[in-house]
Amino acid sequence: MTTPHDSPPGDTTAAKGTPTDIAPGTGGAGLASDCASASLAPNAPPAPDVSASATPVAAGQRPDQRKAYLYGIATVAIWSTVATAFKLALRQLDPLQLLLVSTAVSLLVLAAILLVRHGFGGVVRELAAAPRRELLRAALLGVLNPFAYYIVLFKAYALLPAQVAQPVNYTWAITLTLLSVPLLGHKVTRRELLAVAVSYAGVVVIATRGDVAALAGGNVTGVALALVSTVIWALYWIGNARSPLEPVLGLFCNFAAGLPLVLAATCIFSTLPLGAELWPGLAAAAYVGAFEMGIAFVFWLKAMRLTESAARIGNLIFFSPFLSLVFIALLLGERILPTTLAGLVLIVAGNLLQRRG
Repeated sequence: MTTPHDSPPGDTTAAKGTPTDIAPGTGGAGLASDCASASLAPNAPPAPDVSASATPVAAGQRPDQRKAYLYGIATVAIWSTVATAFKLALRQLDPLQLLLVSTAVSLLVLAAILLVRHGFGGVVRELAAAPRRELLRAALLGVLNPFAYYIVLFKAYALLPAQVAQPVNYTWAITLTLLSVPLLGHKVTRRELLAVAVSYAGVVVIATRGDVAALAGGNVTGVALALVSTVIWALYWIGNARSPLEPVLGLFCNFAAGLPLVLAATCIFSTLPLGAELWPGLAAAAYVGAFEMGIAFVFWLKAMRLTESAARIGNLIFFSPFLSLVFIALLLGERILPTTLAGLVLIVAGNLLQRRG
């Protein structure tokens, strides 16, 4: 996701999937480790930039840590429900149908937010003032997110239990560490290599249920797709890192460009989800679009703008994967395995280790 330059100096804790600034000449050093607190967004949407700025809050706003915590907690609560919502929707919709409904709803929500904030004339002026090159880049990034990312992610969820797909998807910041080497010239430290090893050890524990020999009998395709989704999201994150577009507007452009692709793919490879009997799945898909892809993003921006310290808000993210398991158990009826908890602890430990690097 994209976030504005709202963090305190030296604090690059980002919003869900939000990139931090890459200073010229740094080769991206520190980029991956600084994003760890953002990495635990269950299945993030798009992002420009939560880089350090001169003040901890947006210009003209006073810090209000209590409200910042409220917005941050509300965001984490939403993120904690999305794995469950994915699986509920996938009981009646295929991945393309789920993506079509959620993308359309998210686009409407984002449009409504922009209109409330700026009015129709203000939105038109924002688009007119934006460099054409940046609008084109935002449109091209829409191929990655929402189109490619969510197709792969939803397919992974269709093949795997939620308690497996969700933690594996949380390793995207570790993937970003690896991709930053060839793409950003980042030099990986020993601590970062250890973080990679610890996090992927968690993936192995979850995928094999503690028995490596059992991997061949499990859903290797589903695990592979969940890992591929982290690559797509990391590539999107890197591509979006320098976008000067206002974050919500940038996200709107991504989804506006991605929706026609999703619609075309659905018409070619699936069918439009129009039956009345599909309403439970459609409701879950609408929830995903409105909250996971839209409202949570705006709430997180608000929290980052109101906080006195982005690190305080960023630390809330580490509650999300464990709270998500509660919803998975209660609403989906999945029995949470000890190996799931052990693997998730390793993944979170790897992200924390990377962040403190």
